[in-house]
Amino acid sequence: MTVRRIVANIATSAVPEVRKFYSDLFGLETMMDLGWIVTLGSGETAITQMSILSEGGSGAPVPDLSIEVDDVDEVYHRAQEIGCKVVYDLVDEPWGVRRFFISDPTGKLSHLR
Repeated sequence: MTVRRIVANIATSAVPEVRKFYSDLFGLETMMDLGWIVTLGSGETAITQMSILSEGGSGAPVPDLSIEVDDVDEVYHRAQEIGCKVVYDLVDEPWGVRRFFISDPTGKLSHLR
């Protein structure tokens, strides 16, 4: 058996607003839109990974989503430009990860690295 995909689901009554948030921040394309569900994607193949943790590291809270990008500084600047709520500023962690946390319109906490 091979896991082919793990999907992050975000519950909201404001589907268009949350779609716009993630599309604007990451440049994701709408792959499916049925009104009550919108699926966004990049067209890239992603590694399947699941983390189980008791804290977010360095005293940060456990994020709802962890998103790895190719240029975290670019996404950080884009997040500031579109008015994202940064809840853990961009930092180089002692274990070698450069990251920051944002809160989306539903209050979900995303860890970006």
